[in-house]
Amino acid sequence: MGMNKKMLEKFEGLAAMIGNTPLLEISLKYKGENRKIYTKAEYYNYSGSIKDRIAYHIMRQAYEADIIKEGDPIAEATSGNTGIAFAAIGAYLENPVTIFMPDWMSKERVNLLQSLGATIRSVSKEEGGFTGSIALADKMGLEEGAFLPHQFSNPLNVDAHYQTTGQEILNQIAKFIKIPDGIVAGVGTGGTIMGIRKALQEIYPNCKAFPLDPANSPTMASGGKTVGAHRIAGIGDEFIPEIVKLDQLDDIIMVDDSDAINMSRKLSRIFGMGVGISSGANFLGALKTQDILKNKDAVVVTVFADDNKKYLSTDLMEEQPIKPDHMAQDVELIGFKAIK
Repeated sequence: MGMNKKMLEKFEGLAAMIGNTPLLEISLKYKGENRKIYTKAEYYNYSGSIKDRIAYHIMRQAYEADIIKEGDPIAEATSGNTGIAFAAIGAYLENPVTIFMPDWMSKERVNLLQSLGATIRSVSKEEGGFTGSIALADKMGLEEGAFLPHQFSNPLNVDAHYQTTGQEILNQIAKFIKIPDGIVAGVGTGGTIMGIRKALQEIYPNCKAFPLDPANSPTMASGGKTVGAHRIAGIGDEFIPEIVKLDQLDDIIMVDDSDAINMSRKLSRIFGMGVGISSGANFLGALKTQDILKNKDAVVVTVFADDNKKYLSTDLMEEQPIKPDHMAQDVELIGFKAIK
């Protein structure tokens, strides 16, 4: 049966607000040598993050398949951006959204979700934190018939980045007359790295794909056994998501959260790009990727997943103590070019 005309018009309207974000070519010096990295400015999306891509794609497919209709509830477990994306899109589509979220997320995230009309259910460590949030969302699906996007296991998450983010990167990197040697992205659900990897390796099979973990909580490297506290919200969520296929990826890159914070702060101060903490982590991850590839001129692509507005009450507002192995102190930002 598919969608009615009114819903189709709503989705068409939303489509123009999501994706087609600029690709930035950032020029810098690292330890005195000239380098460039490439990154997608994803805070230009509808609700301010890369997660609008997956929320839109999952909702559109669900409406087209008649799995959901106007007024049906949505339940999702999230550490922030995905919940905000579903809350924003759900508000416009008139689907009430309930978000199950660990209770240690920033106050701005909670306020943003509430401002978008979402119902928030905070989940404590005792209730299972992140995995507990997923279980509670599933329960709401079972007992109240809520639609479950299941971002951590839904192949449409990967597909959204394959069809949009990945294709945009291919198109934009060609305009810079470059061939990608590697991509790196922090892993929350893993949809970003898995989807972009698929798109880029179809055209450039030698392009490597590096997943990134907080050094403070090396969940992937430990096979899901080591979970520590860290401050790079949106990645390293206590378990290895189902859609992450580590056998299809290259080395796991680790970035310290203090270093990521200092790098994000530098991008804000020097370029006026108010980015979130994971953007600083991805930036440093791109430099580490060039080092792994033993080529300072390697073309490495990453993403700036969101902006700094969700982090105004967090440690992002404070310069962090520097350790000898930190990288941000050795980065001198020079300039950037942007291609739409």
